[in-house]
Amino acid sequence: MSSAAADYALGSTSEVGRLRAVMLHRPGDELRRLTPRNNDQLLFDGLPWVDRAQEDHDAFAELLRSKGVDVFLLGDLLAETIEHSGAARIQGIAAAVSARRLGTHLADDLAGHLRGLPAAELAHVLTAGMTFDELPVTPAAASSSLVRRMHHGPEFAIEPLPNLLFTRDSSFWIGPRFAITSLALPARVRETSLTDLIYAHHPRFTGARRAYESQVAPVEGGDVLLLSPGVVAVGVGERTTPAGAEALARSLFDDGLAHTVLAVPIEQARAFMHLDTVCTMVDQDAVVMYPNIAESMSAFTLRHSDGAVSVTGSRPFVEAAADAMEIEKLRVIDTGLDPITAEREQWDDGNNTLALSPGVVVSYNRNVETNKRLRDSGIEVLEIEGRELGSGRGGPRCMSCPLARDEL
Repeated sequence: MSSAAADYALGSTSEVGRLRAVMLHRPGDELRRLTPRNNDQLLFDGLPWVDRAQEDHDAFAELLRSKGVDVFLLGDLLAETIEHSGAARIQGIAAAVSARRLGTHLADDLAGHLRGLPAAELAHVLTAGMTFDELPVTPAAASSSLVRRMHHGPEFAIEPLPNLLFTRDSSFWIGPRFAITSLALPARVRETSLTDLIYAHHPRFTGARRAYESQVAPVEGGDVLLLSPGVVAVGVGERTTPAGAEALARSLFDDGLAHTVLAVPIEQARAFMHLDTVCTMVDQDAVVMYPNIAESMSAFTLRHSDGAVSVTGSRPFVEAAADAMEIEKLRVIDTGLDPITAEREQWDDGNNTLALSPGVVVSYNRNVETNKRLRDSGIEVLEIEGRELGSGRGGPRCMSCPLARDEL
């Protein structure tokens, strides 16, 4: 980190190296914007009890701190960035205020109002959104904006970002660089603008270099697993497209950040939205995997050699991964679950673990059977409460963007 007190460097080459620093987002007023009318559009399966979600998230963050992990909260980083940089302020406002949605007159009026807000208030608006009822009242806007007159007050002039909770998706680190992703669904598109301005303008990230930025083909961080140094698996399904996976692979090859990328087809369904909802690494040579697909999951292998890219496959994922990682076998933790229990615990993010070090993971406590089988396989499982945090379909890995891990 650029902080003088930190004894580690930004970056990561694996999923399981000792976790040194992580970016989380404490749930806030953006979750209070969810209603039965809009929760589907905003990608939540229910209405979380926000106070309890905050308590549970605070406990998650404290667990990480107790294990020596530096925890940085996205909301704090965003406010500090805006305070530090006028360019970041303008960039955040430009991404949030749409003339196409609001009309030029109202958009200009709102942007002018936001430019004058204190940094913390602006950061709140950029994450929690703003309704038409909350727009500043000016005589010009009230008398000349058809948009303002025709929209109902509780409708959003700036959409909230409740999925910011899942910081894994809008960026990830590979080697010493960060990658800015392209989120597939409209409710999440603006999240990357906030992550991008933090990395670009916050003093903590001074000198950090960009690995990849997708402007067209969707790639989401939950689909990207760093299997070992130089070996990356990318899920291709509901959120990451084949074009996105290929563009990411070629960019990583060009920058010398990977030599092999495995493109892993997954079902295009909400239950399987990302690769990390069905498979995460729990040790240097081991994964926990949804048992109902363990034998059928396959991979195409993209390799970079002598300036050329080759694509082979498909073949069983565990075989392709072991070959790419140059190990004899990739251990698959046999959760030993009957198909119904396996499906229930997969839906409840049982396979979405966050590794703190080789063989030590964080998991939701509700996945009793999966956690038991992990422990039986020699994995230390640290449990957190997940009743409210999981309503947006994401577990401990989804809720965390590692900023620094030790080399294996």
